[in-house]
Amino acid sequence: MTDKPTNMAERSGRGNPLLARHGEALDLFTERVHAIRPDQWDEPTPCSEWTVRDLVNHLAVEQMWVPPLVREGRTIAEQGDSLEGDLLGDDPVAAWDEAATAAREAFTAPGALERTVELSFGETPAAEYCAEITIDAAVHAWDLARAIGADERIPKPLVDFSVRAVAPYAAELEKSGMFAAAVEPPSGADAQTRLLALLGREA
Repeated sequence: MTDKPTNMAERSGRGNPLLARHGEALDLFTERVHAIRPDQWDEPTPCSEWTVRDLVNHLAVEQMWVPPLVREGRTIAEQGDSLEGDLLGDDPVAAWDEAATAAREAFTAPGALERTVELSFGETPAAEYCAEITIDAAVHAWDLARAIGADERIPKPLVDFSVRAVAPYAAELEKSGMFAAAVEPPSGADAQTRLLALLGREA
């Protein structure tokens, strides 16, 4: 079981480091989703005002956006409000699995990362969009793990990738509302703790 996520990430990455990290982040969040007990869906998370279900829905909807934006070239306006609200239904685990699989397939399609996608703030290279989603899944996997009492470790390659990507514009993330204000990490903090601190979390 422990080897499965890495192998899946490697297969989906097809030799591309960004796709490998994206697959790794999806696998990590998937493991946490499958560890949620039936009585934990309404539990609070480190994300302000979000329950476990809210958090999983946020990530699932984020993945649901990938196929129309990347594969179909739609704009947010063209997509409309079809991806708003709670879309987990009666089987939230299955809903997450389906959304994650579709996002993985969209990003690993030939030429997908060379495209441009239309996001709320304008045209963005698909590779940058993939990197943003990767970081979000990795950090929210930690949020989910803390909420349900699961393993909070993030794989080192995913931590290193996220730190490199986030550090130059961590302050802008706070302004965007995506993450809380950065906090000061403890002296001698490891890379994962520093990443979490950059994104407003105290490990």
